[in-house]
Amino acid sequence: MREDRRKLAAIMAADVAGYSRLMGHDEAATVAALNACRAVFRARIAAHDGRVVDTAGDSVLAVFDSVVESVQCGLDIQSELAERDKDQPDDSRMRFRIGINLGDAIVQGDGTIYGDGVNVAARLEALAEPGGVCISEDAFRQVDGKLGTRFDDIGEHAVKNIAKPVRVYTVQAGERDEVRSGGAKAMHQEIRFCVTDDGAQIAYAIAGQGPPLLKAGNWLNHLEYDWESPIWRHLLHGFARDHQLIRYDGRGNGLSDWDVEEINFETYVKDMETVADATGIDRFALLGISQGSAVAIAYAVRHPERVSHLVLYGGFARGTRKRGSQADIDQPLAMRTLIEANWGKDNPAFRQIFTSLFVPDATPEQAESFNELQRITTSPEIAVRIRDAVENFDVVQDLAKVTVPTLVLHCRDDGMVPFEEGRRMAAMIPGAQFVALEGRNHLILENEPAMDSFFEEVRGFLAN
Repeated sequence: MREDRRKLAAIMAADVAGYSRLMGHDEAATVAALNACRAVFRARIAAHDGRVVDTAGDSVLAVFDSVVESVQCGLDIQSELAERDKDQPDDSRMRFRIGINLGDAIVQGDGTIYGDGVNVAARLEALAEPGGVCISEDAFRQVDGKLGTRFDDIGEHAVKNIAKPVRVYTVQAGERDEVRSGGAKAMHQEIRFCVTDDGAQIAYAIAGQGPPLLKAGNWLNHLEYDWESPIWRHLLHGFARDHQLIRYDGRGNGLSDWDVEEINFETYVKDMETVADATGIDRFALLGISQGSAVAIAYAVRHPERVSHLVLYGGFARGTRKRGSQADIDQPLAMRTLIEANWGKDNPAFRQIFTSLFVPDATPEQAESFNELQRITTSPEIAVRIRDAVENFDVVQDLAKVTVPTLVLHCRDDGMVPFEEGRRMAAMIPGAQFVALEGRNHLILENEPAMDSFFEEVRGFLAN
C-alpha cells in the first residue's frame, strides 16, 4: 500500500467509560478485563471484514469497507460484552462507548489512518452512552432500513476541528429487534406546571428515560430555549440520553411566574421541593450547576432519603456578599446599576458583559445565543432581584450535614465563580469527590475538551 492513500471507509472508534475510575479501584483487574474485551473486539471486527488499526490506552480504532458491517459489528460487540458482564457488580463492569462514521481517511503504508473521518468517529464515541453506539448522518443513510434496530436522531453537534456540525444518531444494542427498523425520531421534552405554597407557578420539563435526574434551576433558564440552545443543548441532551431528566425554570425567569412576591434562597428551595413532589418520583440523583449547587445542597440536607447522588458543577456555598472581600461586595453593586439601566435593550452590548464572564471562549453563535437567552428569560427588575438573592446565598453550615454521595466539579480558570470556591465546598462535604476540569468557561461548551471529561466523570459517578 503506497503512502498517504485516501480511502472512503467506515471508521469505528471506541473507548472505556470511566476507565480512570476503574484503574483507581483495581489496576490489575482492569488491565485483565481490558485485554479480554479487546479479544472480543478483534474477533468481532475480523468476523465483519474489518481491521483493527490502533489500541492505544483504553481505546480501539478500526476500519471497515462496509458501513452496515461496521454498525452490526458495534452492536454485536456491545451485546457480547453486556452478556459477559451481566453478573458483575455495576461499579466493576467495563463498558465501552462506540462511535462510527463514514468518511474520508488517509491510509499510510503501515496501515495507520488519519483525517477528518477519524476525528468525527472519535467525537461520536464521546457522545455515545456507555454500552451504546453513536453514528454520523452519513453512516445512518447507508444503514437505515437494513438493520433491525432503532436509530434516534439527537440533533447536530459541533465537532472539534470540523467546520460544520455533524448530525448524530444513537443506537442501543439492547433495543435491537424490539422496535422498527430505521426511522429516526427527535429527542423531545414534555413541559408541565406545578404551584408552590405561595402561589408561584413553576414550569418543569421531563425528557429521556432511565434513572431520574433532577437539575436545579440556575441563572438563567428557559425550558424551551435552552433545549435547542448551543449553550445548553449538548449538556441537556447528554443527560437525557442516560436519565429521565427533570429540570425547571425557577421563579422569576423562563416559563415560570415572573410576578412573584418573594425571590430568595428559601423560595428557591421551595421551588425545587414543589417540582420534586409534582413528579411523583421517590428517589433521584440531584444536579446543581452554578447557583443551583447551593439549592441542591440544601435540598439534599433536608431530604436525604430522596437523593441518591449529588453532583455539583461550577458551584459555590456562599454568594459574593458572603465571601468577605470588599471587591466581592463592590462588584455586585456596580452590576446592579448596569442591569437597571441596560437590561432588555435591543443593543446586546451590556448583556455581552455577562456572556464574556460566563463563556469567554464562546463562538459567535454561542455568544449570540447566550445574549438572547438573557434578554428573553427575565426583566431588568427581576434580574436585579435574582442577583440580590444569589449574592446572599450561604449554605456553608449545611456542607458538613450532607450525607449522600457527592461529586464536585469545577473548571480551574472559571471567570464567574472562583475555582477556590468549588474546592472549598468539596473539602467541607464529608467524603465528596473533587474533579478539577481544564478550561475557563463557567458553562462547559460543546467544542471544548472539558465536556468529554465532565460526562465521563459524571456517568461513572452516577453508575455507582
